[in-house]
Amino acid sequence: MPFGWRAISGPVLTAAIALLAILLGNYVSVPSPAPLLVCIVALAGALSGFASANTSAAIGVIGAALFFLNHRGGPFYATADLVRLGLLAMTAAGTAAITGLMRERLLGSFADERRSHATAARLSAALDQVDIGIVLLDAETRAEFINRAFRDYFALPDEVADGKPPFIALMYHGRDTGAFELPEDELGTFIAQRMEMVRIGDATPINIALRNGEVLRFVCAALPDGGRMLSYTPVTDLVRHTDAPARADYYLSLRDPANRRLIRSLRVAQ
Repeated sequence: MPFGWRAISGPVLTAAIALLAILLGNYVSVPSPAPLLVCIVALAGALSGFASANTSAAIGVIGAALFFLNHRGGPFYATADLVRLGLLAMTAAGTAAITGLMRERLLGSFADERRSHATAARLSAALDQVDIGIVLLDAETRAEFINRAFRDYFALPDEVADGKPPFIALMYHGRDTGAFELPEDELGTFIAQRMEMVRIGDATPINIALRNGEVLRFVCAALPDGGRMLSYTPVTDLVRHTDAPARADYYLSLRDPANRRLIRSLRVAQ
């Protein structure tokens, strides 16, 4: 048993209560201290664990035995006293075991939670260092995490990002700030398509052209809990350098005004 105020407080308090009951019993009628001793055993288990509670239980049973013997004023115990001592011993031992076990489990849960928080904090810090925009959505498409790269790409204020906005709000923010390299009359269809991709968990990668000249490859990954992980990988050099400007007419000929599935390629070619 580790030595400290938490560890010794239970046994010391148990011994003090038992001794006080014995001394007062010589002068006045004192009820059995057994219930109070069991409570102290529970307190010892909550403060320091099984060892302190078990020690308090042993001291409590010995103190109660001395109290009953002193209360009778004779050298022998009555049957009723022995029964009460037996019940006290079982109750105190059970209380010590239960409270000690509960404390160990509670401390283990706290330790696991601290490790989980520490791991999450390290992961969050690591994701803030990469140039890939990362957004984690819950099952209701609310953003639980938005890394620094995404905030920078779309000029998203920290107070908005930290407020767990829904994905539709992020899309409207990009529209309102003119982040997307799209004609205004095509933004509604573009946003509706992105919302549908996220809703069904479509993992088809698409390129999103930004007005500042950057191109991001958007991928939606469905998570086991029903959430979504959205990644925005910068592919500006790859797209801008491999798409020949001479093929702009070809892209225009493939343009479909009904669903605009080639809108990213058109913006790149233009």
